[in-house]
Amino acid sequence: MPPRFQNLLAPVLAIMLAALALYGCSRENTPEPQAQADARPDGGVINIYSARHYQSDDDLYQAFTDATGIRVQRIEGKDDALIERILQEGSASPADILFTVDAGRLWRAEEAGVFQAVSSPVLEQRVPAQLRHPEGKWFGFSTRARIIFYDKTRVEPGAITRYEDLADPRWQGELCIRSGGNIYNLSLMASLIEAHGLEAAEAWARGVVANFARDPQGGDTDQIRAVAAGECGIALANTYYFARLMTSDDPADQAVVEKVGWVFPNQEDRGTHVNISGAGIVANAPNAAGALKFLEFLASPEAQTRFAQGNNEYPVVPGAALDNPALETLGEFKADPIDATLYGINQAEAQRALDRAGWK
Repeated sequence: MPPRFQNLLAPVLAIMLAALALYGCSRENTPEPQAQADARPDGGVINIYSARHYQSDDDLYQAFTDATGIRVQRIEGKDDALIERILQEGSASPADILFTVDAGRLWRAEEAGVFQAVSSPVLEQRVPAQLRHPEGKWFGFSTRARIIFYDKTRVEPGAITRYEDLADPRWQGELCIRSGGNIYNLSLMASLIEAHGLEAAEAWARGVVANFARDPQGGDTDQIRAVAAGECGIALANTYYFARLMTSDDPADQAVVEKVGWVFPNQEDRGTHVNISGAGIVANAPNAAGALKFLEFLASPEAQTRFAQGNNEYPVVPGAALDNPALETLGEFKADPIDATLYGINQAEAQRALDRAGWK
């Protein structure tokens, strides 16, 4: 049985193993003893355990402090390790919020009992229902679209328009993509299971594997660079990785952008697959009131635009301003309205199907 399949069947065991890595990767913002003492429910401090590793989030936290007077302390680490740390700390944990990426990971945390349910008319009014937990255990605050990139010299515009096209034999030897265990691909596969059923989705995965230009390797930016380098004609990646290249001052990055075109898939049917970055209040949060203020701040017009400006993500609140030339250049698109909780519910089936398809 493949190790990653075992992990999905026993998520708590997986995050316990990952905890060994946490203490080696936590950043300098680990709360000190005095800081933990400050985490009493006096409204002065909130502690955020974050799997987001974006420098732009510093500005987000400072804006919250400026608006409320509540200071932010954070620990950064890998998602599963952060979840296990919270579980091990139990009622003594200083964590008020877990902030992570991908609805599939939020689902894992929810299944492990990390979050408490909260009721907030502000969040329920501003965050679309399909991008938050139905009982208020987590909320999405930004989205990223997983789209198709192509070599403009090898693929004609309009030749590929849907995720389903990636399995077409005409693209044999043309596809670069991340591993089948990557959470972004798992969530995409989960959405395809919901759209087509397990059998058809697995057949699609087999077709995709048959079209690999190389064994899956690297991150999303690596796939885009591989297209520009001529290693493959097509790649799948999240939008914010390409937007970073678009805004880079490095001539090499600009050369990549010049060679690569993009497609928002499935615009004529269900829409493009999107995923979220989101957060929830920890079950034993010392400062749950301050944590709720932080979540509500993330849904404010100011914070929503900061997600777009700082990390090239799309706001979740309808009508929020982008104020980001790169995202405006990528253009508007129709997003798949699927309930994001299904990325977690279908996750185990998605992993098993990708394993059977030979997607390494």
